[in-house]
Amino acid sequence: MKTALVWFTTDLRLHDNEALIRAIEDNDQIIPIYCFDNKHYVTTPYGFKKTGAIRTQFVLQALKDLDNNLRQIGSGLITVEGNTPDELYKLAVKYNAIKIYAKKEIADEELQVQKAVTEKVASLNCELEVFDTSSLFDVTDLPFSIQEIPDVFTDFRKKVEQLSKVRLPYAKPNAISSPAIPHLHLPDLAHLGFHPVTPDTRAAIDFYGGESSAVARVHYYFEESKKVSTYKETRNQLLGADYSTKFSAWLALGCLSPRYIYQALKQYEQMHEANESTYWVVFELLWRDYFRLMLMKFGTKFFLKNGINGKYDRVGTHNNKKLMSWVNGETGVDFVDANMLELKLTGFMSNRGRQNVASFLCNDLKLDWRYGAAYFEQQLIDYDVCSNWGNWAYIAGVGNDPRPNRYFNIQKQAAQYDADKQFRKLWCRSYD
Repeated sequence: MKTALVWFTTDLRLHDNEALIRAIEDNDQIIPIYCFDNKHYVTTPYGFKKTGAIRTQFVLQALKDLDNNLRQIGSGLITVEGNTPDELYKLAVKYNAIKIYAKKEIADEELQVQKAVTEKVASLNCELEVFDTSSLFDVTDLPFSIQEIPDVFTDFRKKVEQLSKVRLPYAKPNAISSPAIPHLHLPDLAHLGFHPVTPDTRAAIDFYGGESSAVARVHYYFEESKKVSTYKETRNQLLGADYSTKFSAWLALGCLSPRYIYQALKQYEQMHEANESTYWVVFELLWRDYFRLMLMKFGTKFFLKNGINGKYDRVGTHNNKKLMSWVNGETGVDFVDANMLELKLTGFMSNRGRQNVASFLCNDLKLDWRYGAAYFEQQLIDYDVCSNWGNWAYIAGVGNDPRPNRYFNIQKQAAQYDADKQFRKLWCRSYD
């Protein structure tokens, strides 16, 4: 009997999951697994955790939902803790697995883990096979090789829109053959080193982890509310659940596939309308793909202070007091502080807010942009390695921005996007 492990990481869903589909097709039985790797919770050289409490809670919710969905079709989820290569090796031995199926990684740290897994299980005649489960476009369908991808997004977008097509998403499996999977065991936040997360009633949206919530959000935003038809006009707002799609957290954890969103959007356009707003959702998904491809093209250079595009010349001597005033929303600049408090207390910040606080750290505080990116890595519920570091490098002027020295005038931005000060009044203690 051919048995395989399906190693879930940031692809916590059944729909459009090629790794899962291939495992089912090629084997007699499969064992779905997830590893709480110790490396996920270390403190980085910038002084922040790789994963904070808010995102960890979101992961735990998503894993519970994944287990429930797996059990409905004959399987379940096994979770382990420790060093991933060692834990996968032990599971491969226990179940006599001949193959491990997983999401294809592209960032260096994750690639090193996959390499270690490959080497660890080789002695068992077990191999690791990976599939891209995160992109809108398959890399083989692009009109250029990775190294030939334009370093300016607009050039990339125009060619891809003209010459490439989005593949249909894989359907959810109807049944999975697995041995008896024990009841799900999840660690709690305290076990992972965190205090309980207290929900903030001011949060723009109550994010709940899992594929079920993700699919429900897509249905709500497209079909129930039809808010997608006004997305481009409202996306720069700051208050409420519906000014933007809010898909990002589920996309980042893989509870939601970009191809699923694309297919649902095309169905919406056929039934209702196609306009600039519906196109803009695809535009944003293209940006997401683009940052993934940039990381594939440039590798570890993506994370260096000088980035992929020149020298970062805005930084002075590091000042931890300035950094922590930014982190804690205590800079004295109310628009910055309001956004940073929203992030600190909810794990979320609007796109408009992110651009402003990043510009403030780089241009006004003159700090190393990587400290900002590292804090976002800890704090964001929708943290995605490619989009986070790509966007920060863009604002810092060492990424894919064709304009040098991009600067956001914070007061002007505040007057434009929070003219009535309702956002600042919601978050800033100075308005109490």
